[in-house]
Amino acid sequence: MIESFALGDTVRMKKPHACGNDLWTVTRVGADVKIKCLGCGRVVMLDRLAFLKAAKKIVEKETE
Repeated sequence: MIESFALGDTVRMKKPHACGNDLWTVTRVGADVKIKCLGCGRVVMLDRLAFLKAAKKIVEKETE
């Protein structure tokens, strides 16, 4: 489980998406978290608690 994340971070999820990819980019942060699959481009919105449980680790931090 990850502890902190920011907009634009690339995150590896515990389970792969239906397309076979497990890397996602964070596109919205708030009470809900919107993530975009880097394989097929599908956008999914999760509540913050579900996202924190499903995320494995941050692969790449967004640079400012």
